[in-house]
Amino acid sequence: MSWRQTKAAPFFVGYLNAVPKPLVVFLSVFAVCFIGGLGLAALALSSTQNDPGNGGFQWGNRFEQAGLLELRPYPVFRVPADGDTPARTYMLAGQGKRGAFDAAEANREKTVSLRGVPVNRGDLTMIQVGKVTAADGEMTGFTPSGPVPLGRWKLTGEICDGKCYAGAMRPGRGLAHKACADLCLTGGIPPVFVSSGPVEGRNFFLMADSEGNLLGDEIDPLLALYIEVEGDIERLDDLMVFKADLTTARILK
Repeated sequence: MSWRQTKAAPFFVGYLNAVPKPLVVFLSVFAVCFIGGLGLAALALSSTQNDPGNGGFQWGNRFEQAGLLELRPYPVFRVPADGDTPARTYMLAGQGKRGAFDAAEANREKTVSLRGVPVNRGDLTMIQVGKVTAADGEMTGFTPSGPVPLGRWKLTGEICDGKCYAGAMRPGRGLAHKACADLCLTGGIPPVFVSSGPVEGRNFFLMADSEGNLLGDEIDPLLALYIEVEGDIERLDDLMVFKADLTTARILK
């Protein structure tokens, strides 16, 4: 059979302003398959990422209460019981990647009225401090309860900065968030240990060192990693405090 008798294959010529029908069909099928493949790849990759959770700023539920500012060792706000509502202790943060140490130091052990915005995820609540003013004397005689020791525990989980994990950033944990967490903790945001197992129903713990003091650069090698660490746990109203002995810490994965 000579070449003159063979059927010519479809061929695109730009200056003819026409695409052969077989090529149109091929390109249409290829485009649909390519776009569908990208969608499936995106779905597969996203399914391997940690759930960012449902935390976030509670802009529609502004916080304004009277209470007592303390350092334990990070700034906390102690609110007395009110009828059937038990006493509460809130962790505090400043604007952006800053802590609330200035406000706490200026009003330490004083009864004040605190305004701010809650950042909430599950049973973890942190208040971004907006304004602190003198209370109107309605809390005369308020003496917060002392910490209740719960013994020594070995916990597995991750060290996070409490503000971002509560919802200021998403995701607020894992290696993708490590650089941000380091900046937040350096700026004075309270560190939170997110435990894989609960203690008295709680999985979030304000962290301190084994003596109950501020944590420093010693947590940097452990930040945003899955670790195991021992320490003493105290309950401060509804807030758990984990006094971690970082000499026992080991990276699990």
